[in-house]
Amino acid sequence: MTPTSPAATPRRILIVRLSALGDIVMASGLMPALHKHYPQAELYWLTEAGCAPLLKHNPKLKDVLIWPRAQWEALLKSKQYGALWREICSFRKMLRSYQFDLALDGQGLLKSGLCTWFTGAPRRLSIIAREGSHLLVHERVVPPPGADIRIGSEYRYLATYLGAAETDFQLDLAVGAQPRQRAQQVLQQALGTAPVRPLVVLCPFTTRPQKHWVEDNWAQLAQQLWQQGFQPLFLGGPADQEAAQRIASACPNLINLTGKLKLDESVALISLCQQLIGVDTGLTHMGTALRLPTVALFGSTRPYLSSGTPTTHVMYDALPCSPCRRRPTCDGRFDCMKQLTVERVLAQANALLPPPAPTGAQR
Repeated sequence: MTPTSPAATPRRILIVRLSALGDIVMASGLMPALHKHYPQAELYWLTEAGCAPLLKHNPKLKDVLIWPRAQWEALLKSKQYGALWREICSFRKMLRSYQFDLALDGQGLLKSGLCTWFTGAPRRLSIIAREGSHLLVHERVVPPPGADIRIGSEYRYLATYLGAAETDFQLDLAVGAQPRQRAQQVLQQALGTAPVRPLVVLCPFTTRPQKHWVEDNWAQLAQQLWQQGFQPLFLGGPADQEAAQRIASACPNLINLTGKLKLDESVALISLCQQLIGVDTGLTHMGTALRLPTVALFGSTRPYLSSGTPTTHVMYDALPCSPCRRRPTCDGRFDCMKQLTVERVLAQANALLPPPAPTGAQR
């Protein structure tokens, strides 16, 4: 497919990245890169409702548009095919009403390709373009495999493909005023009258067991951080509450905020901390995006080896079987994560953020 007289300088640009949270964080560098390269253009982002809070506070975006996935799935499940078709047509009409000049599929799947195609933009690009979505765009952008080990490398490649300066690609998360206020309130309630200590947020939770660190390690790490004068706290979603409580029970000094904050409030909470330690999960990438000293624990997955900034350190042992991604070959041992010991992680954390001066009595 070839573009139909694409505008040399687009007036309206749509970024399509529907999910997941970590990928949206890594794709966020497109906003400053495109804003600088096309200063007169309005930037929009299409995503799922659950991911929208991550984007809606960013002043570089004119608007955040929602793909109503849940509504479509409900109509499909209830076999209301007529209503589903009308909703799809209405959604397509809505996208076309914006008259986008440039639409960027940052996901490269059929669902994102269809959304990009629905825009009718005269120039449509896709990263990699799998599942037949290459038929729905004009240009397929394929980064050289393994050429760039930095965070968000494929999105960085897309930005430079369009002519943006590589140095303008910087992860970009904005903290909203109300989410910040809410995060401060929750944090203050949790701290009570305890002396103020530097906050270290721990992010142990993710969707796949092979990406997890050993549960006992988190309790040991939290306790050692406390003994060094830090205040450790847990952060995660509602689905992580049971695991968080199980780990927190072994460390009474840990503040457990798992499931207590909305997505944009979690971003705000991270921005209030002095350091983040986490596995391959969206919250960990948020630490990097917010320029927080961050220790990222990777094993079965390796989304990047370099953050492009000295404030983030990736701990990854290149075992022969790693990264195995979704197909572990270790029979559930997860050696790649187990050999990241508490001592190693703590040493790396201290290298990025030295322990504070002694604070006196221990709790």
